[in-house]
Amino acid sequence: MATDIPSTSSSFPISPLKPSTSTASSSIPTPPELEQTLSMLSAHRTVLGYLLLSRTTPVSIIRHSGVVFDGESGRKYAGAIGRIVESVRQGLEEVAANSTDVDEVRFMRIRTKRHELMISPDERYLLVVLHDPTS
Repeated sequence: MATDIPSTSSSFPISPLKPSTSTASSSIPTPPELEQTLSMLSAHRTVLGYLLLSRTTPVSIIRHSGVVFDGESGRKYAGAIGRIVESVRQGLEEVAANSTDVDEVRFMRIRTKRHELMISPDERYLLVVLHDPTS
């Protein structure tokens, strides 16, 4: 289930979110390989849903799947994930303050009591997958 989505060190905007949608936005077309990956993720039995977020200003939900990410809940998750990714990116910059080689966030996993979030940053997108690790 690995996706090869390169990371970026650009800032992840943290601003009010646009309403979520379960279809692709006309302003940000999704490539066929991304569509295939999203279909495979949705079909996996432990996946509760995914968020595909833009990295534009303001951040918006391009696509989502799963009732967990519907409505206000999805917007809250999107904002929180954006802040988490940006905080980690800034932390990496601070650690390498005197270095010319700043590290980049490639993939993050956050496990809670009930779920696990897998976060994969890209230049244009931020893919978040929520799954139940106990299933």
